[in-house]
Amino acid sequence: MAKVIAVNISEKKGTIKKPVLHGEFKIDHGMVGDAHAGDWHRQVSLLGQESIDKMISMGAKDLTPGKFAENITTEGICLFELPVGTQLKIGDTIQEVTQIGKKCHHGCEIKNLTGDCIMPREGIFTKIIKEGQVKPGDDIVII
Repeated sequence: MAKVIAVNISEKKGTIKKPVLHGEFKIDHGMVGDAHAGDWHRQVSLLGQESIDKMISMGAKDLTPGKFAENITTEGICLFELPVGTQLKIGDTIQEVTQIGKKCHHGCEIKNLTGDCIMPREGIFTKIIKEGQVKPGDDIVII
């Protein structure tokens, strides 16, 4: 079963995120208090622990949840294979996949720290359809 491994937040764009006990997610906004939140199509970022493990197997060190600036670190679901438009029930929320991958911005702290950034290939972005709380251990269900 797919589940949430960590919920992560940062106050500034382009920086790693820090794990928190839970996140509040609002419609037309994303994660309350996160630098990437706002009324746009990339409100929430997700990355699988499996993707992080690929980087570890290639020699990257000290990779913990949030280092790739993802809001939600997942396990047990191949996120980048989900079609845009897929809806996911995560904790109390319902989120809709809006984008697969992204281009890293110039001077990306994550790429500088790790030597690579897997988000452009395997990270996904969602918008909030139903608001609520998400915490580590929550199930992720494709609707």
